Amino acid sequence: MTTGTRRSPAYEGRRVTMASDVIERGDIYFAYRPRVEQERVHGIGEVQRLFVILQPSRDKRSRRLVIGRKHLPQPEEHERFWGFVDEVADRPETVAEDLGRRRYDTQTRGERTQPEARPAGEGRYALVRHGDHTHLTYELELPEQPGDVQEALAIEPEASYIIAVKNPEAGAPAGAGLPPAQRADLPKRERERFEGRRFTDADPGLLDQEGIEFVLIGAAHDVEEELDVQLDAEAEDAESAEIFRRLRMPREKHPTEPLTKGEWR
Repeated sequence: MTTGTRRSPAYEGRRVTMASDVIERGDIYFAYRPRVEQERVHGIGEVQRLFVILQPSRDKRSRRLVIGRKHLPQPEEHERFWGFVDEVADRPETVAEDLGRRRYDTQTRGERTQPEARPAGEGRYALVRHGDHTHLTYELELPEQPGDVQEALAIEPEASYIIAVKNPEAGAPAGAGLPPAQRADLPKRERERFEGRRFTDADPGLLDQEGIEFVLIGAAHDVEEELDVQLDAEAEDAESAEIFRRLRMPREKHPTEPLTKGEWR
């Protein structure tokens, strides 16, 4: 799947001329994991993965998404980036369990250490149906003033992306996307959504499938102007940050500076 920069046909000529329908709201969290043995991160080149965690307001389940390019698409450039749903769990803390420090043995290098993930943003999100496509939108609550971390990861204070889900049965260029064995095995009802097409608009039912692949297309910075939707973000600080309480990411084990000050750690 290509992820180059180009304007999506779904984006052409679009402003608030179509009705917008919010189909899900909740909390959104961003976190990055350093490369193996990289105890201190100084820039995006030392980042292994960028995670986006969605916690719906009316449901206990959580989703952990992986963004393939290790940073989000630039809204003003209308970039297209590939990603996938890495895990769906009934308890929010479950999706954070794999974000802790890990040690494992290798045959050639002995014991290796995978440092713990660093929280890099917290806010409110909405999935919004807009005409024949769906947007993933968000507004940050932390950090109050985005810094070097957010700039490098393209985590904007507020942004909107078109999100389209890829048919797991559709082919992909060699070396692109998930291996077939890791792709979602969809129930019949969800398979029928595609009607033989390669992509369809995203909805909660499809995003609740582990291994489902998607494309994020940068759309706009101002969610209210574009979609006439308010995200009800509230002021937060390190003490009230939901990412530590709801996901049970202990402050003493996960550096807080990227979340509160926008500084690399």
